[in-house]
Amino acid sequence: MILLGVNIDHAATVRQARYRQHAATSGGAVEPDPVALALLAERAGADGITVHLREDRRHIQERDVLRLRESMGTRLNLEMACTPAMVAFAVGLRPDTVCLVPESREEVTTEGGLDVVGNRDRVKDVVAAMTAAGIATSLFIDPDLSQLEAAVALGAPMVELHTGAYANAYFSSPARRREEFERLTLGARHGHALGLVINAGHGINYVNISEVRQLPFAHEFNIGHSIISRSLYTGIEEAVREMKRRMHGG
Repeated sequence: MILLGVNIDHAATVRQARYRQHAATSGGAVEPDPVALALLAERAGADGITVHLREDRRHIQERDVLRLRESMGTRLNLEMACTPAMVAFAVGLRPDTVCLVPESREEVTTEGGLDVVGNRDRVKDVVAAMTAAGIATSLFIDPDLSQLEAAVALGAPMVELHTGAYANAYFSSPARRREEFERLTLGARHGHALGLVINAGHGINYVNISEVRQLPFAHEFNIGHSIISRSLYTGIEEAVREMKRRMHGG
């Protein structure tokens, strides 16, 4: 059974659109509360909750993450940049896992995988710090063999394959879609052979999940935007249940 991690960042995006300057992150008129949404997602069957605490705090805030750590019943996965400030925050928080991602203030959401090969020393130091704190580390990378081999060399136990290129080609270019899915397949096979746990995420939705779920050795999918979008129509619980059904051929 493939696990489902629900990314709740964009629930906070809606809140920040109105309450960015507000002192509180929940209570009173401040809504929606991403933590309340996360607990409903758990109740509907989410196997974990993912949040990305960005440098510019455009959506998730520190208080959101601390409240999640206090109230969740499943696993908390913290996406984070490789910066000293985020390392210190993660060590103090002790999430179940961290996922190291690239970060640019210009992008709306994370685009492209972390260049582990080009940032070897910095990534190595962060992986070592997380390991020392008892936190399992995943690296959000493109399905390139050199990146996978670098992940192993730096001691990361798992990776999250970036599915964005595949998702972007899904409707626009059938040939490119096949090419990108083959890249993901080869990456998953190679990573598994190297001993890595294989997760995947970015751009997975209710349509392409029928193919993505065939990715070999997939352990967990992290899905956010599509589930949050669907929840506007159906509510978060039904949105989570429907994704889990589709993940497993229901």
